[in-house]
Formats: sequence, structure tokens, C-alpha cells
Amino acid sequence: MNTKFKGTGVAIITPFNKDNSVDYRSLDKLVNHLIGGGVEYLVVLGTTGESVTLSKDEKKLIVAQVIKSTNKRVPLVLGLGGNNTQEIINSLKIKSDFKNIDAILSVSPYYNKPSQKGIYEHYKAIAKVSSLPIILYNVPGRTNSNITAETTLKLAKEFKNIIAIKEASGNLEQCMKIIKHKPADFLVISGDDMLTLPMVACGAAGVISVVANAFPKDFSEMTRQILAGKVKAAQKLHYKLTDIIEQLFADGNPGGIKAVLELLNICNATVRLPLVNVNSATQHALENLVKGYK
Repeated sequence: MNTKFKGTGVAIITPFNKDNSVDYRSLDKLVNHLIGGGVEYLVVLGTTGESVTLSKDEKKLIVAQVIKSTNKRVPLVLGLGGNNTQEIINSLKIKSDFKNIDAILSVSPYYNKPSQKGIYEHYKAIAKVSSLPIILYNVPGRTNSNITAETTLKLAKEFKNIIAIKEASGNLEQCMKIIKHKPADFLVISGDDMLTLPMVACGAAGVISVVANAFPKDFSEMTRQILAGKVKAAQKLHYKLTDIIEQLFADGNPGGIKAVLELLNICNATVRLPLVNVNSATQHALENLVKGYK
């Protein structure tokens, strides 16, 4: 099971029409663009997918569309997390909602600011009811609450269905500590495009990427090369993408990646409030970078 999530996963965006409705046609186009680009798996309804601004009905329709478009060609991970533990547990009990889903990605509780014991108990409660493998998601920049290496390792060792962590803390020392002491089959996955190469070099299993929405071929190949120990080849692709990655996040995510996808004629750049489109300086920089990308 765990080998399904080695390499490049993509946190797919949710395309919107200009009237803010979900653009299912562009979603189908995006899925085929990603699979054609060679990515290993897809993550639907994550942060990049603007899941917090989607209704329950929209979420169901989006998942159904992604399942249909994917057609079992690659594994699918479903974003299912939040700061209400019981609500997540209740969702997990509806087994029919998880047909054709291979794992869940569950973000650490935000806003509540739980202690490490609270974070541990949150994931313990989820692990006890989940019939699917669980990928922890540590992103302190959004949750204002770090999952420490000690908490991650405790969860990894005590629960067989907690199979990985998407680490987006930006703390390489913390990531290395997890990699050094983790169970052999537990995966550490980069949650930061810019740090994927060094994290994999340290022993991470791959990445859940944003930039790969636009450039799946180059980014997934970079990840494969560094996983194979081919440092020079990986470096070449890494540095080909670094300027674009930097600009993608200049005005927040997913505004940047949606601007690039519009330039590539995959979907338009509409985001839902409270997010707004990138500013004119970032738009101009992205236009120049995409135009010069070869």
C-alpha cells in the first residue's frame, strides 16, 4: 500500500468558472494533464483545492468527477481533516463516500491550538475508526500548531493505518529526525515544492506538490531522479523550476498556480473569497516565466 504514495502526488486545484461555480470540464482536463505528465497519485480537496470554500454537495461532485476522470489510472487521496475531531469521525463512518479512494490526508487541527497530547488524541481517535490509510499533514504556517517529531513518531509506531506524513513545516532538522527514527514502512512526504530535492536526498519518499499542477512532467521527473540518486539530473530540473515556484507563492496559494494554469489554457484563474487573484506584479512575473519556460 505505502508504495502507492512514493514519488509525486499533486494537490489538485479546484477550477471555477468566472461566476464562481465549479468548472467540471476544466477539472477533467486538469486530471488528464496530470496523469499524462506522469505523476504518481492525486490529492483532491486539499488546501490547494480551496476545500474550505466548497459546500458538501460540491465536494461530493468534485470527488465523483476526479474518480471518473482518473478511471483508476493512479491512486487517489482525499483531504479530510479539520479542527472538529468528532465531525471527521462521523464522516469516516459513511463508507460509501470513500469508494475508489486509496487514503485520506488529514491536516492537523487548526485554530483550536491543541497541545501535543491533543494532536495525538485527535489522530488516535481518527485512526481507530478509519478503514483507509491515513497521511498526517503538518503545516504550521496555516494551523499555527506544529506536530513535533516526537508526536509524529509516536503515531507512526502505534497505528498501522497511519502510513505517512506530509511535512510542510519547512524545518529540515525536524524532518530528518522523523526520517531517522521512523518505522521502515512509514513515509515522510515533502509538502514544500522548493524543499523536495533536499528532503528526498535526506530520505523522504516524495512530495505532494503544487507546481506539478502546471508542470507535472518536469517536476515528477525531478522527483524520480533524486529518488534514484541521480543528483545532477534532479538538480537540473529543480533549478529549472525554482523561479516559478518562488513566484507561485508570492501572493498566496492557489492564486499563483491558478494564474499559471490560465496561462497554459487549462482553466481560468478564478479563486473564491476570501482569496483574490495575484497582483499585477506577480502576474507579470509569472507571464514572463511561463513564456520563457522550455
